[in-house]
Amino acid sequence: MVKIKICGITNLEDALASLFSGADAIGFVFYKKSPRYISPLKARNISRILPKKIIRVGVFVDEDIKTVKKIARLCSLNMLQFHGSESAGYCRKFKGYKIIKVFPVKQGLDSAKISEYQGCGCLFDTYSKKLPGGTGKKFNWHLLRKLDKINKPVFLSGGLTVGNVAEAIKLLKPDWVDVSSALERAPGKKDIKKIKKFIQAAR
Repeated sequence: MVKIKICGITNLEDALASLFSGADAIGFVFYKKSPRYISPLKARNISRILPKKIIRVGVFVDEDIKTVKKIARLCSLNMLQFHGSESAGYCRKFKGYKIIKVFPVKQGLDSAKISEYQGCGCLFDTYSKKLPGGTGKKFNWHLLRKLDKINKPVFLSGGLTVGNVAEAIKLLKPDWVDVSSALERAPGKKDIKKIKKFIQAAR
């Protein structure tokens, strides 16, 4: 069964709604230019209240390694998601954490480049000049079907909604689906009814 990550969590209410609706993971965005940015201290306070069974993911964009490690410890993160130009060598610096490397999809994908990131999960998201993620726009899913077999966890993101997530899962069979802006009533504020409906549709 596909696993579900609700990203862009900025408050306890949305974190608990994700938990009780059946999400497997929540994502905290530590990129200050994002409308879904959360401070490490606020993320820590939310993380402390949640049970261990829900996975805590920290989202970073070209952040200093020491800063990432400090935030990861502070917030009890399980996974680190890198949305920038981080190299494979950079991603190997975080022993003890599961790593997700994001690959923006524009007109195609480089299988050789993806294979460099050994031991990392791969998250495919819609390319944008302005934002490293969270655009709410869908990319051409058929581009992923042209890739050589990926022997690592696949996270699908970019424009997933209640109306299309079941189709995406059927077509691509990802290990994870990752959603953020489609479940919002305002940037950084989730709609609890949408969270429930999305998880039901994905299951």
